[in-house]
Amino acid sequence: MWSTLPTEMKLAIVEVLDSDDVKNLSQVNRDTYAACLPSAFKNVKLANLRALQSFVDNVPRSYCRYIHFLELCTENNVRTSDRRSVTDTIISILAASPCIEELVLNTRGSLHHSIIPCFSHLSKLECLSIHNSGPEELKPLSERLVVAIAASVPNLKRLSLDRVSRSLMHAPELSGVPPYVPLVSGDDNIPDHPLLGTDLYLPSLLRLPTLRELIIRDTHLGDPRWASVPVNCKLQVVDLGSCFHENEGFNSVCIQRIMGAVGKTVDEFSLTTAVSDAVFAKPSVTPLQRLRKLHISPFFPVDSVVDTISNLAGSPIESLSMQCYADDVVDVCTALEDFLNMRVERGSGFYEKLARIDVTVTANDASSPLDPDEDAECKEAEQRLKELCRDLRLTSRFTLRLARSAGLVPTRLTSLSDGRVRSMTL
Repeated sequence: MWSTLPTEMKLAIVEVLDSDDVKNLSQVNRDTYAACLPSAFKNVKLANLRALQSFVDNVPRSYCRYIHFLELCTENNVRTSDRRSVTDTIISILAASPCIEELVLNTRGSLHHSIIPCFSHLSKLECLSIHNSGPEELKPLSERLVVAIAASVPNLKRLSLDRVSRSLMHAPELSGVPPYVPLVSGDDNIPDHPLLGTDLYLPSLLRLPTLRELIIRDTHLGDPRWASVPVNCKLQVVDLGSCFHENEGFNSVCIQRIMGAVGKTVDEFSLTTAVSDAVFAKPSVTPLQRLRKLHISPFFPVDSVVDTISNLAGSPIESLSMQCYADDVVDVCTALEDFLNMRVERGSGFYEKLARIDVTVTANDASSPLDPDEDAECKEAEQRLKELCRDLRLTSRFTLRLARSAGLVPTRLTSLSDGRVRSMTL
């Protein structure tokens, strides 16, 4: 029966199977194995350098054309390896994978700049994540490299960067002075880019016309050119994290500068620092004229919640979500209650479009569990906030989220249609 089905029907059947079923089905015969290849290699995750090298050595290069999602990690606990050989290994995979739509690069420091040209051929790549898993002081990831890579992707829509280091070439004023921000030297050999020329500093990302979502975390954002570089993109989602080398005040100024530059198209914004500039509170002059969704991270200072939300009153915010750790639940709920009471007192015109408030409690492996009294206090605070939201006809939701590894963004390894896992992990 199976052997008589047309190829198109076999492919449709394989498409709805999970990874184990695809693996078992592929062993029926040669024709079935061929029919299973597109699903078996659609999502590929290579967890370390050894897996990366094994993939290159054992998987036929022609199979790479089936890859739509690819996650690579260059962690290596077995043997030393030079940067050029690691880069060449990655290039060999990318060069054979023209259908990649989403790519996650977890690198230990910078790659060799010879990797840059291969991104210009990835016309289907829309989502790119680059994260540095190495110690920034010893293995920095150059801003010049990541900007050159991002600018080389023809249709890049979503860019996520984590622990990218400033280049000495673009930030000489940071060299040798407190707070001693780690800088990359020796990256002046990265070739000029056809679009950006020598301007391979982080603010040049705003010149990429296709970019719609920008996430930058654990990265120094103090470059003043964020306020002056031409903005050619229409960002809709922005998520900016703090630099732990700098203080809260400095990080706040940096993020507000970027908000002012890109705000006119932004629909969704995530904050880790307080917003103190009153210009964001005035509907007529706020740069965030279209902001509808505001997210506040668990690292946000709780005592600044009310002031920051108030200072963003100039935007038509409809949804407010806060993420916090379990030991901050009471303080967060109290802060949100204070804000909602302020909303009532100020009356019409102050957050009049607000429709929902969500609180996500993020589990933290580093903290000890709450004792029974603390747990009861959290539940009581949660209930008070829910009742207040209900009285004000606001939708509210409390969610418990499991902890995830620090510095890593969750990756999509499931089918968007049915949630089944269809991936190959080495």
